[in-house]
Amino acid sequence: MNTWELASKHAIRCDRPAADFFEGALLGNGGMGAVVTTRPDAVVIHFGHNNVWDIRIAENHQDQIGTFEDLFSKLKDIPSHYSSLSEDDWYREYVTMTSENYDFPYPRPMPCGSLLLGFDRRTTEVLGHKLALENGLCEIYFKVEGTDVTLLVFVDQHSDRLWAMLQYVEGKTEAANIFNRVRLIPDPHTPQELPKFEASIDVTAKQLSFRQTLPFSLEAAGSELEIVRNRSKNKAFRLSARLSSTIATIKDPQQLEAKLSEGKSTDSDFIVCVELQEGMDVDVESELKVIEAPRRDSFAAVFASSVEVWEAYWSRSGVSLEDEYLERIWYRNLYFFQCSVKPEATCPGLFANWSYGKIGSEWHGDYHMNYNTQQPFWLAFTSNHVDKHLAYVNMVDHVLPVSRKWAQDYYGLRGAYYPHSAYPVEMNMMPYPVPHWGWEVCETPWTVQSLWWHYLYTMDKGFLADRAYTPIKEAVLFMVDYMTRADAHGESWGDDRYHIFPTVVPELYELTPGFKKNSDCIVDLTLTKFLFRAFLDACEALGRIEEEDELLTEVRNILDHYPEYPTAESQRGTVFVSVAGEDPEVVYNVPNGISTVFPGEEHGLHSSPEQYRIAVNSYHNHRNEGGNELVFLNLAGARLGQLDLERFKRQIDYCLLPNGTCTDKLLESGGRYSDTTSFDYMGPMGIWFENFALPAVINECLMQSYNGIIRFFPNWPLDKRAEFRTLRAVGGFLVSAITDSGKIEEIEIYSEAGSTLRIYNPWSLATAIRKSGKEELTEEVLVLDTEMGETIRLIP
Repeated sequence: MNTWELASKHAIRCDRPAADFFEGALLGNGGMGAVVTTRPDAVVIHFGHNNVWDIRIAENHQDQIGTFEDLFSKLKDIPSHYSSLSEDDWYREYVTMTSENYDFPYPRPMPCGSLLLGFDRRTTEVLGHKLALENGLCEIYFKVEGTDVTLLVFVDQHSDRLWAMLQYVEGKTEAANIFNRVRLIPDPHTPQELPKFEASIDVTAKQLSFRQTLPFSLEAAGSELEIVRNRSKNKAFRLSARLSSTIATIKDPQQLEAKLSEGKSTDSDFIVCVELQEGMDVDVESELKVIEAPRRDSFAAVFASSVEVWEAYWSRSGVSLEDEYLERIWYRNLYFFQCSVKPEATCPGLFANWSYGKIGSEWHGDYHMNYNTQQPFWLAFTSNHVDKHLAYVNMVDHVLPVSRKWAQDYYGLRGAYYPHSAYPVEMNMMPYPVPHWGWEVCETPWTVQSLWWHYLYTMDKGFLADRAYTPIKEAVLFMVDYMTRADAHGESWGDDRYHIFPTVVPELYELTPGFKKNSDCIVDLTLTKFLFRAFLDACEALGRIEEEDELLTEVRNILDHYPEYPTAESQRGTVFVSVAGEDPEVVYNVPNGISTVFPGEEHGLHSSPEQYRIAVNSYHNHRNEGGNELVFLNLAGARLGQLDLERFKRQIDYCLLPNGTCTDKLLESGGRYSDTTSFDYMGPMGIWFENFALPAVINECLMQSYNGIIRFFPNWPLDKRAEFRTLRAVGGFLVSAITDSGKIEEIEIYSEAGSTLRIYNPWSLATAIRKSGKEELTEEVLVLDTEMGETIRLIP
């Protein structure tokens, strides 16, 4: 399988000017992002970066928030017959106070400005553009007085630079520059209270540049003296563009606009190199730093080096599908994933590294820990790009101190309570301490879940010990203490179970009077059970059973006295619901009712007939308002072998934007949304990073291993040809397989870690071909001991 060629089949094309942000071609290197737009009179490229944020943060009212127990005691006194807690004056004022900090427009991703290359549209016409997935090259096509001219644009995969070069008609020896003006544009929505950007133009060097300071504090934003004093905490960025063409005149130095020499010139080519510097204020050049002169040979060398990165990326895994639509979705979203995240940069927020004006700033573009932040990284495991997940792991490390502080100071408990929302800036308190969402207990086990997956899919004990164990243990400590509180266990419950109380169903009921819908939410239960089991296995893997004996005893005791999952009778039979007493016809936001399937991984094709039937009923009965389900719900459907692929494709198409990404769109009213709500209101907010996980759904249709046993093509019609190469499975296995003409033809498995291999036998008789010889196998579940570095081939 040539994954490079397969990726090249699915270029993103536009056959007209693409003036809108969401029509432009998306480029990036995991840190810097660029959106290449084309107006009828100019090429405009918008820059962003995962590291560049307005780092100011409001942390008012820390002394007024109080403690969990104080607040819980007051909430108990609010009459249970109220329809909403907001009927209580005290609680309404408390919510207003605690939400005030989040109402500020910062922190937020900071757009890094734009490069404009203007031309005379009387002689020059934009025809469209093509974005090549295999190498990240954007070609912009022009018709210049009857002649075809192309502007080649790409982002350096090794440094935060963008290159652009005009390519002329073959055989033409003299350059004819089509651009008559160049401009660097600081973001027009830069907050006015921030220091004004510093502009520079060097005519001799043919370079334009501006520098923007990003103050650490509110005080620093309003006083030049404070900006200097806090320079050790301030950040900054500088955007510079150096051209090969001569600057004829400077139109306006402060507007960073210059006129260029057009037509034939002594310049050998038209090439521009744009560099984005970012970091601490003291580290970003105060004076203009001249970039080396852009030349055709340097363009070619940097592009060749970047192509090597893309070749290595595409070599990690691939699919070849008879269903061309799903194949296209797979490669396009893997391309976006490479552009948007890397472990050396800050973990992306909601809208990754593409921003302009207010685009990318909704909900602060922050980390939402009730699926949004986690979801993109579901792709990293099965697609064999586990290194990308380290960006998420770094984010967990970042939020761990404030999570520990909150557990101790607010809850008075051990461990860490992970946040509902968080920022990649210095935090001294929870950014969103509002109880009606801030008490979503599921976010604590959910935050650390993928750290365990990282170990399962790699069997890397060094990672488990050094990066995963502590955050997981901190979550376990908190959940053990929270579930063994007097209010969560004892005679008042009428049973011997340890309950998760109080809690909040993700994005559905808030806190309710009398806590009628605030105990044992199914998402809390399934993720906490996942967490506890992971910790038990982690201690076993690391040889820490004796060292953690006391905590493990507490965990086992809770698991032995665990609440049942809430169910209800629906028109399709028994279904799981988010909380006891819930109407099974409720319209959900997050797909709570199927959470034991995913992310809980407790139910699926491996389940008993009874549990499987309830899970399938729950999936088919599920009603979702849309905007949070495109990957989440469909992945659960694939895990059950119930995903309707044609309907899945139609849903993707419904959410598809001109740039090839999928936005979040509503599906039905009746929940939080009314008949007059705009069903695409989330579309203009930004590039939804979370939906780049769509290939994970396709992977689960082709192969599943979540329970430690590999299952082949569980949600794929075998009469449609499909091939995948080196998808990653639990146990540290790289798996390849082909199905065609109604049967699975062959399987190849590479063992990275030397784990025991378990496979649901896809044939009545299988032959294993190994270095040691052939072996015939008839068991329903094949069990093979493997050696590290061994390749095993299976055929019918």
